[in-house]
Amino acid sequence: MNYILKNVDVVDKNKTVKNTNLYIKNALIEKISDEVDENLQSYDCTGLTVMPSFVDLHAHFRDPGYTHKETIQTGSKAAVKGGYTLINLMANTKPIANDMQVVNYVLDKAKKIGLINIHQCVSVTNDFDGESLEHLDKIDTKKVKFISDDGKGIISNLTSYKSMLIAKEKNLTIMTHAEDKYLTPIDYRLSEDIITIRDLYLCHATGARLHLSHVSTIDSLEAIRLAKQHGTNVTCEVTPHHIALYDNEFKVNPPIRTQKDVYAVIEAIKDGTIDAISTDHAPHTAEEKKNGAPGLVGLETAFGVCYSNLVKPNHITLNKLSELISYNPYKIFDGMYEKRGLIKQGYVADLALVDINKTYTVDPNNFDSMGKNTPFKDKQLQGIVVATIKDGEFKYDNR
Repeated sequence: MNYILKNVDVVDKNKTVKNTNLYIKNALIEKISDEVDENLQSYDCTGLTVMPSFVDLHAHFRDPGYTHKETIQTGSKAAVKGGYTLINLMANTKPIANDMQVVNYVLDKAKKIGLINIHQCVSVTNDFDGESLEHLDKIDTKKVKFISDDGKGIISNLTSYKSMLIAKEKNLTIMTHAEDKYLTPIDYRLSEDIITIRDLYLCHATGARLHLSHVSTIDSLEAIRLAKQHGTNVTCEVTPHHIALYDNEFKVNPPIRTQKDVYAVIEAIKDGTIDAISTDHAPHTAEEKKNGAPGLVGLETAFGVCYSNLVKPNHITLNKLSELISYNPYKIFDGMYEKRGLIKQGYVADLALVDINKTYTVDPNNFDSMGKNTPFKDKQLQGIVVATIKDGEFKYDNR
């Protein structure tokens, strides 16, 4: 499928080109040019901005085992509606993603649906038991890049240490859910900070590759900043809700923090301490949410939340936002998905068309996700995805 996106603003981490034309040929980006080839099909994109499509390093699609909350089909539809073409799924399914049987089930299903690329994490410990690591010997590292016990956290220092040695040997990245469940009822902030600091120390000692999920506190961010200055092989992410909200009772894990924490998150984004923004998309039924299940759905609101709270107030540029939600996440995948994350000749045409001037009110009833659990209900946002292109094909189009 060969065509031109006409009269479009082109933005990636490195450049902004106003009112130009983007040529797509055989699923690749051919060129940016002011000239128009009248022999090619064209789409008028006046007033729109094209960016590299987004990557979510941290999401839950609940399949297998919890398909009353979300399926790979509905999660994929929510993803493309939000501008995402690559999603990294956590291992807390049923059965837990301990082995390649579950991984292959998810990957095969995603391939048949054909909307997005999916990566499935494998658990660090077998069945999240906090100790057993033998199953990691059977991982196909051509298909699996990340291991994580997200939702639980690893309490044992020894298990964490051993898992990092295995991860280094197999060239895997450990994604840490920083929480000491024994401290959580006493001090949720201390619970996150102490595991963050421990895992940074173990990462430095072992030389493993560590990615810290949904960082939310001032002290954890400062520890990451110092670790990076000392050469520790660590990356980290924050969520849109920890950027936009404070002193809010909506239940998520980690919880919504204070205004000072939000300021610290924004400063850490600006100075490069934070590498990525990930949604932690976590669908629940209305009844489960009413009964206290932590989590929110975030794929369909992420761009609007980030644009409204980061770009519009001039904390960062749209180029920097592209770096956080596309270029850096692809880089964290460490070569698994090549030639993506920039709008550049020869790169894969995985793209998001956005209207950065449009304001809208969030209505969960319009979500394609089965989950409607969002703290942004009835909030006004600016910036919306109007189309998503994967491998040169429109997978979502609401222009």
